[in-house]
Amino acid sequence: MAVPSNANLSRYLQLALLVLAAGAIYPMLYLRQVYQSTMLEALAISNSELGYLYSILGTAFLLSYLPSGWLADRLPPRFLISFSLLGTGALGLWYAQLPGFSTLLVIFCGFGITTGLTFWASLIKRVNMLAGEAEQGRFFGVLDGGRGLVEALLATVAIALFAYVAETRGERNAEGLQLVIHFYAACCIVLGAVLMLLRDPQGVSADNATSGKGNLWEDLRILARIPELWLVAAIVFCGYHFFWATYSFSAYLEEGGFGLTATMAGLITTIKLWMRPVGGIGGGWLGDRYSKIGVLTWAMLLSALGMIGLILLPSLRMVGVLVFLVIFIGLMTYAIRGLYWAILDDCRIPLRVTGLAIGIISLVGYSPDVFLPLINGWIIDRFPGFVGYQIYFSYVVVVGLLGVVATLTLKKRIQKRAGQA
Repeated sequence: MAVPSNANLSRYLQLALLVLAAGAIYPMLYLRQVYQSTMLEALAISNSELGYLYSILGTAFLLSYLPSGWLADRLPPRFLISFSLLGTGALGLWYAQLPGFSTLLVIFCGFGITTGLTFWASLIKRVNMLAGEAEQGRFFGVLDGGRGLVEALLATVAIALFAYVAETRGERNAEGLQLVIHFYAACCIVLGAVLMLLRDPQGVSADNATSGKGNLWEDLRILARIPELWLVAAIVFCGYHFFWATYSFSAYLEEGGFGLTATMAGLITTIKLWMRPVGGIGGGWLGDRYSKIGVLTWAMLLSALGMIGLILLPSLRMVGVLVFLVIFIGLMTYAIRGLYWAILDDCRIPLRVTGLAIGIISLVGYSPDVFLPLINGWIIDRFPGFVGYQIYFSYVVVVGLLGVVATLTLKKRIQKRAGQA
């Protein structure tokens, strides 16, 4: 259904708010990618305990993928998104008290509910409702690239606040971390309140769900028979390992014996965050211009080569090269994420089960959220310092190269099918 032109301004405003919401709600959960060493010190926890926290978060996400879609079909997405932002902000205020480990487990489980169960599917559905029939690609492109831009902007402000407290005022890093958490929590609460007060634009129906429900088991049987779907799940699974590895870059730079302070390591990883809009939008544009699977294959291969560089080059203490590799891997990783779901169009998934297919792929592809933090924490505790990161990054490289094999296999199957058509 076409959306009346007089609703455009309201739709664009709400899209901008959703971009802000998506960019503001997750950084507080993943402070480790910039402040990992500070978190360990301020929260008085080990790398293994940090791994447990993110494993709890990942488990909550994993359990949320399918029911979040069900919930988004039964409650207004705007309400769910507002609740998610307000709930995440409230948990952030609790988090800023730097509580004990048992309390942190509760907080991270809560983060999984407010950013997984009630947020993710609602966000996607809300953007779908706001976009016209010919605007879906444009709106979702703005959502992904804009989200990365917002994260980078907020991270820049946050690291400036952290540096002011820790470096200029000479206070402990813990005070700087508390200020950063309060900043992110305030952003979530303000955005949640604003979205709660807004009304739907004229012409946007709150009931935009498909009427056909189908048979769940029959739909699962149909999807299980599509090899391309499982290849996409494998690609997401392998590519997501690269993204998880970037969370350790800050601690790696700080603890690898390169003479970098917590502020400098945080600054470098914040610059890496600025690669998300460039990598996401640029990767998508190159994929449309040339080949989505081809660009995805090269991005994964180059990410693996960059990780090999992080493993080998530090022995030469070439700090400048290391900084370049961190930023370059970030660029490639965000290109991979920008192309994840674009290749689904090449798999001939029946339209009525596309949502279920996305749930299955998410369930498999994002499962590293559960076990990778545990692997990371155990390795770093068992092999402290540079050696631990060498082992961890080597594991990521192996899995990433398996992802390259999966992309090449998918490309071959699609070409074979096209030749038979």
